[in-house]
Amino acid sequence: MPVYVYRNLVTGETFEIEQRMTEAALTEHPETGEPVKRLIQPVGIAFKGSGFYVNDSRSKPASADSSASSSSSAD
Repeated sequence: MPVYVYRNLVTGETFEIEQRMTEAALTEHPETGEPVKRLIQPVGIAFKGSGFYVNDSRSKPASADSSASSSSSAD
């Protein structure tokens, strides 16, 4: 089950609670009854394998390279 982070709007305290994705977000602190708001947390992503870096992308077409060199030699 996912763990969600909430902030108490009165005290500023943050806490985590495990909830199902289908459950509604909490509106009040489970112990004190004070109003709370769910916080959006960043997610860490790890890309593995090839294709995720500039040097892994496909090469430029040969015609683009030859036209660039011919225009510079004409000057």
